[in-house]
Amino acid sequence: MSNVETIKVVPARYPLRTAGAVVALFVLAVVIQSVAFNPRWEWAVFARWFFDPVILEGVGQTLLLTLIGTALSVVIGGMLALARLSSSWLLSSLAWGYIWLFRSLPLIVVLIILYNFSYLYDTLSLGVPFTGITWGSYETINVLGQFSTAVVGLTLVQSAYTAEIIRGGFLGVDHGQYEAAAALGLPASRRTLRIILPQALRTILPAGFNEIISLAKGTAMVYVLAMPELFYTIQMIYNRTQEVIPLLMVGAVWYLVITTVLSAIQHLVERGLARSERRSAVNSTRATRSRSVTTQSTQEPVHASLS
Repeated sequence: MSNVETIKVVPARYPLRTAGAVVALFVLAVVIQSVAFNPRWEWAVFARWFFDPVILEGVGQTLLLTLIGTALSVVIGGMLALARLSSSWLLSSLAWGYIWLFRSLPLIVVLIILYNFSYLYDTLSLGVPFTGITWGSYETINVLGQFSTAVVGLTLVQSAYTAEIIRGGFLGVDHGQYEAAAALGLPASRRTLRIILPQALRTILPAGFNEIISLAKGTAMVYVLAMPELFYTIQMIYNRTQEVIPLLMVGAVWYLVITTVLSAIQHLVERGLARSERRSAVNSTRATRSRSVTTQSTQEPVHASLS
């Protein structure tokens, strides 16, 4: 009768990790207690203003600026990225100059210059340069209002960052993919949209959503235009009521809500993209196996005659 030795498995212990977790929970409890039970935070004022129609209107303006700025910056940034990757030195140089300029200028400077654009130019004309031929002329003060100035300023600056993100995503794709697509005779637009872009999205999405979140917070800078978005609305209210801290907390929580929703959308998009990639990989593996089995079954036996 053989003796079987029993091995007792003891889980690894991490005393420093446990101590760190205890310290972190203690600090969190201190912060919660100091914020929740300090009457100077004036949580009753916070609750009164959080869903106020004026605040909700400011939130709507912030979301609208974020949506329009994101859509336009993706379109313009995509064209700038393609121009940077172009073999034409002129297109590449112009795109580089745009990106260099608007990545160097602070957003608040761009907004103030655009808001005072009518001082520099009375009218905006569309025509042939260095000639008297014009097809239309518009007064600048009628074209660039508060909302349009905010959209243009946010788009100009954000497009420069978006272009570099998209360019980095394209450069992250293996060059063999370009060569294989070109060898198949596919046109450049189809190569870019159907082969290169789906692979580049894995690199573009995390940094792209990070820029969208930064844009949502950056809309607070349009307060210099006296536009009633979230931050400017809160400023106007606490200047009148002198309830500074609770109203700033209203804005902070709304920005937290917006960024949390955007982060959740990012997680869902990345998970959906990963699921589609796994599905396509499984389908390609099955197709390869079925082709190999079919090839083996259709092969005829070869008989060699011996003489």
